[in-house]
Amino acid sequence: MQNKTVALVIGANKGTSLQIVQDHALIGQAKNIPVSEPTPVVSVSPVVVSAPGRLVDLQMRISAPTIGRDLPIILLSHGHGRSNHLSSLNGYGPLTNFWAAHGFVVIQPTHLSSKTLNFDPKTPGAPLFWRSRVEDMKRILDQLDIIEASVPEINGRLDRNQIAVVGHSMGGHTASMLLGAQLTDPEDDTLVDMAEPRIKAGVLLSAPGNGGADLSAFAAEHYSFFREPSFAEMTTPTLVVAGDQDIASHLTVRGADWFTDPYVLSEGSKCLLTIFGGKHLLGGVSGYDAAETTDESPERVAVIQRLTWAYLRSTLYPKDQAWPQAVAALSASAEPLGQVECK
Repeated sequence: MQNKTVALVIGANKGTSLQIVQDHALIGQAKNIPVSEPTPVVSVSPVVVSAPGRLVDLQMRISAPTIGRDLPIILLSHGHGRSNHLSSLNGYGPLTNFWAAHGFVVIQPTHLSSKTLNFDPKTPGAPLFWRSRVEDMKRILDQLDIIEASVPEINGRLDRNQIAVVGHSMGGHTASMLLGAQLTDPEDDTLVDMAEPRIKAGVLLSAPGNGGADLSAFAAEHYSFFREPSFAEMTTPTLVVAGDQDIASHLTVRGADWFTDPYVLSEGSKCLLTIFGGKHLLGGVSGYDAAETTDESPERVAVIQRLTWAYLRSTLYPKDQAWPQAVAALSASAEPLGQVECK
């Protein structure tokens, strides 16, 4: 299948028309993974939600296809990278643009951990604001009526029954809690359960794994909420994506398999996509030509785009065959870019 995207062509004599153009020339084998025909995308930001009790109001970006109704929703939680802009509503263009072009409405909040806000490290909850991140997503769902009504580009076009969450790195931790994972609050030793029943499916990209003896001394001291996670209660259908070269010695004493823990240690319907040669940014999912990407690869990103899209389509709409078709195409290559296992 030839990889295509849609451009909006405007000319004085031609008027406005849609034209099929080529996508990135370097996506290689990923072009064989089938996807729906893309459509033009509209992106609106900042959309601001009032957030009493939060340090600042919640800002977000909303991306959507310009056509279609009853559109499923993806809540996207950004990571905690070193860049000045990508860990905010302004990041993850390679994913948000693709998902929106293929029929999803994507909502990206800027969490309090973002460098764009740059709160003092002594601020309660800093530096990662793990609890606030989860509360951000719940706040979006609580105020979805207001958000939809205030953004004409999506008003009346959402399918409120089909909501997914995707998170990368620290955003994967946020997403895992919404999907049912629990932890022990290091401040008071209480069990924290912030599962969100309105979310029907999820994708965890390079998400943190088990705590205890698996943590590095640095993580145990500075990110104490990582110490006692539990994935056993994460029963919502989830795709876990991990790079087989993702070594995070500042977080764990283990190797890349640490990032597969949300799959290995959880119950229910789960799938694991292992990306061969993938490091923490999985080819560059957090931004186009991001300097922090150590495994830059348009081909690898294209695999992530297509497989995550297909998984969410088939999980939210069980009659949709996108996922089995995508898995078959991935495994059909003589030199596959990754592998999938499910339970």
